[in-house]
Amino acid sequence: MRRLTTTLVAVAALVTTSLTISATAVAATAAPGPERTQPPIQTVKASPYVALGDSYSATGIKPLDPGIGGSECGRSSATYSHLIAAQLGVKVFRDAACGGADTSDYFHSQHPGIPRQLSALSKHTRLVTMNIGGNDQNVFGGLVTSCAIASAAERQTTGSIAGAPCKTLYRNSFRTTIRQQTYPNVVHALQAVRKRAPRATVAILGYPDILPASGVEACYSSVPISMGDVAYAHRIQNLLNKVVKRAAKKTGALYVDMSKASRGHDACQPVGTRWIEPLVGAQSTALHPNVIGHQAMAAQTLERLGLAVS
Repeated sequence: MRRLTTTLVAVAALVTTSLTISATAVAATAAPGPERTQPPIQTVKASPYVALGDSYSATGIKPLDPGIGGSECGRSSATYSHLIAAQLGVKVFRDAACGGADTSDYFHSQHPGIPRQLSALSKHTRLVTMNIGGNDQNVFGGLVTSCAIASAAERQTTGSIAGAPCKTLYRNSFRTTIRQQTYPNVVHALQAVRKRAPRATVAILGYPDILPASGVEACYSSVPISMGDVAYAHRIQNLLNKVVKRAAKKTGALYVDMSKASRGHDACQPVGTRWIEPLVGAQSTALHPNVIGHQAMAAQTLERLGLAVS
């Protein structure tokens, strides 16, 4: 998410105060190319291994990665890619993921002194994993902040949290952005990864469920979004995952489906069950995977790659 951590701090204040949010977005677009065929999973090799992507790839729990860009990117040494590398005994591993990244950051430096993410790849790279797409046009951060603001306004004026004020205001705008802009951006990014690392197996993960399929009043204090808008946001996330899956198919990447696996592990669940931390009262980064979330993402990725280790 485009500096979603910073955005979420502001949104958390919305529970007791009003706020204003401004968002910026940068998009890289290109026409989709021909489909490619990924190597059969039994031929997958894991080293050298490169991790790319946004905060769902970069941000976990302490400790921070001591490498270049670790502090600027909020890069954790406990994310799913590090778990995969350790479990497989990968000899050459590089983590280039960065909190706040969108697809344009594959092609341009996100922070001064930190190379573009694609520079981590080479013709020798054999495995690449990532989450990417959620920050393009500020979809995730914009959705969360917009719905929280709308809910606060509804509660102040009507005393109710039962409606769907965010859906009323934004209707199909997020869906249109995802279909028309996020999809070609992800295709373009995956094509560029293939060009830089032609021998690599490329796996792109879908985003785990952040919210349940319908509103739960008891969850409002930790995720202050109106009940009708919980379902609205959930459907938008499902669409995002669908276009990421479609982009993976288009470019010959492997898609790791986290939606089914994460069902019942969203931010509204109790500690020990949830894989995603809530907005208020988070024990690690808000609305991001926690320790067991990253463990689950690692397990799902290994299973999809056919590289699971007992």
